[in-house]
Amino acid sequence: MRYLYFPGCSLKSTGRAYEESLLPVFEALDSPLVELADWNCCGATAYFSVEESKAFALAGRNIALAEKQTDGYHKSPGGKVDLVAPCSACFLVLLKTMRYLGDYPHVKREVCDSLHDAGLECMGQVAVRHPIDVLVNDIGLPAIRKAVKQQLKGLKVASYYGCQLVRPFATFDHAMYPTTMDTLVEVLGGTPVDWPLKTRCCGGSLTGTITDVGLRLNRILLEEAQKRGADVMITSCPLCQFNLECFQKPINRKLGANVHLPVVFFTQLMGVAFGIDAKTLGLQRLFVPFEYRPAPGAPAGKEAAHA
Repeated sequence: MRYLYFPGCSLKSTGRAYEESLLPVFEALDSPLVELADWNCCGATAYFSVEESKAFALAGRNIALAEKQTDGYHKSPGGKVDLVAPCSACFLVLLKTMRYLGDYPHVKREVCDSLHDAGLECMGQVAVRHPIDVLVNDIGLPAIRKAVKQQLKGLKVASYYGCQLVRPFATFDHAMYPTTMDTLVEVLGGTPVDWPLKTRCCGGSLTGTITDVGLRLNRILLEEAQKRGADVMITSCPLCQFNLECFQKPINRKLGANVHLPVVFFTQLMGVAFGIDAKTLGLQRLFVPFEYRPAPGAPAGKEAAHA
């Protein structure tokens, strides 16, 4: 079954490797993602502090577009078309907009009035889903296990969820101690690292505004993951991945740290286990190279992943 897919801005730019790995992974599981036609920026989280009504209208337009493109796509119970939003910020904004449209009549009225001027209607008939939710609860762990060509034996993985994936709307996982990505790691044959900072903020945009604070927050996360023995960190947030990977050299230089840890999208790790080649997964884009070499005695895959 096909799923309607909202890429958002990051997956077309700094988070390009996320989309490059996401699409073939879902293809391998016979659940292709089809991009929402004529989508626009969700408004991101920052816009809500500037002009909330316009931010809701931006997100509402994407919801209205999804309601017009329902034929042939997966629907949740109740007949709402599923709209898959991989970026944590997009996921949160679209989900928040759906909640507000349902809970606050004045918000829905403002959004509907704005969309009416553009020839659109927003009825709230969309279920905003995250890929992890779809993978675990729709496609299912047995199907994922069947798609594995290379068990990730011996690989210790720290799953980093960040702030926005499970808070404030914990739609498919626990708000304070989520485990779905850890479950995926186990199905892939890897070993999840149990660490307490999996939902602690990376600093978000502070790396570009108050750099010293942003670097310190990222250092805390990276050092803790290394201390726990992680070989790699996985995430589903483009901004988190960018912060945690791309600023490791400044963290070491300015803060006297010693962090060197690959940070990849969870879909890249899945792709490695599925035997998808490294370039298709965007692994060559990494600042900190990631290479998985099977542990002695582990099942061999079609080919190793190289960055």
